[in-house]
Amino acid sequence: MTRWNLSVSEETDRIVRTFLARNGGKKDDLSRFVDEAVRRRVQDLTVEQVKDRNAAYDQQAILDLLDDEVAAGRAGRS
Repeated sequence: MTRWNLSVSEETDRIVRTFLARNGGKKDDLSRFVDEAVRRRVQDLTVEQVKDRNAAYDQQAILDLLDDEVAAGRAGRS
């Protein structure tokens, strides 16, 4: 486990701690909340990057290629 020292606005701190307290907050809930939020944000940014990178490609061609590969994979397992 790694420790982070973070600075957030007082408003953000109040909002998060109030939310956690209203939902039965326990020890380490703030750490879990931040960990989950960071993971989701990284995933969202990664998806955006992939979409931007693939925007120039014909989307139907990509879907057709995926369908062909899935069909080939399934045929190989039979």
